[in-house]
Amino acid sequence: MLIAGHPLPPLLAQSADPGLRAWRAGLPGIVEELLRRWSLTASAPFLPGGSSAWVAPVTGPDGADLVLKVAWAHEESRDEAAGMVAWQGHGAAAVLRHEVRGQTAALLLERVRPGTPLAQLLTWPERDEVVAHLARRLWRRPEELLPTTEAAPFRPLRQMCAWWADGAQERSATGADPLPHDLVEHGLELLRCLPAQWDGEPVLLATDLHPGNVLARGDGGQRRWVLIDPKPYVGDPHYDLLQHMLNDPGRLVEQPGPFADQMAGLAGLDPSRMRRWLLARCVQEAGEMPGAAQAALRLAADGVR
Repeated sequence: MLIAGHPLPPLLAQSADPGLRAWRAGLPGIVEELLRRWSLTASAPFLPGGSSAWVAPVTGPDGADLVLKVAWAHEESRDEAAGMVAWQGHGAAAVLRHEVRGQTAALLLERVRPGTPLAQLLTWPERDEVVAHLARRLWRRPEELLPTTEAAPFRPLRQMCAWWADGAQERSATGADPLPHDLVEHGLELLRCLPAQWDGEPVLLATDLHPGNVLARGDGGQRRWVLIDPKPYVGDPHYDLLQHMLNDPGRLVEQPGPFADQMAGLAGLDPSRMRRWLLARCVQEAGEMPGAAQAALRLAADGVR
């Protein structure tokens, strides 16, 4: 399959999800129609790309360097464009145009320069400060960012947590879970209950905030960091730091409690609650993500309840 004269990026080509495969079959026509309607000229897509989106540098009608993202609007990522628009001026890459048609979400974005991911520029401890600082810029009540009528559709965090807890419960019932049954039950109960137990201000969350989704704009003393690829929900800000921690399996396994304390301190959050959230996510990811089961066991041994 060729799109704008170029092969599909490998991760998108390899995805076996039936819904995505059905959507992918019509992708060449979708992209060509967008390029024509928005007067864009596409270059080769970024590699290796994502598993559910075609993303490529494009040239606008005025010669501007931009990025076109054409994504499968599945349940998890359906509000990406709305979140990016809400966060304009608060740390997200600039959005020039966007639309959702059926199962397709299209975003025309600035071409962030140099656009190097945080994951390639700084060490893990240095990345902590960047992610925490960016998160604090993003955390606003939806009503502060958008008119109430537009802010209302963002889904509550408890929906995603319940969905993930149900999936982990089904996996555990097959006997495939590497953790003791009582720890699984406790961790998944935390995942279901923690969103409702947050009595602070519910804020708009990226939920997939990690060093691969944070890009550098500018160099040296002029460098700024911008968000891409959020999966917005509304709720407890503690949750938003978890993916960053899960992406560092070394510290996650060796010192999950101190790692949670570090992130909570940088973000101005409660370290005890941060540890409980980390336990919940590690239980949910056990057997699926490197280091998650070991981290859950260590947190439990440290008395995190």
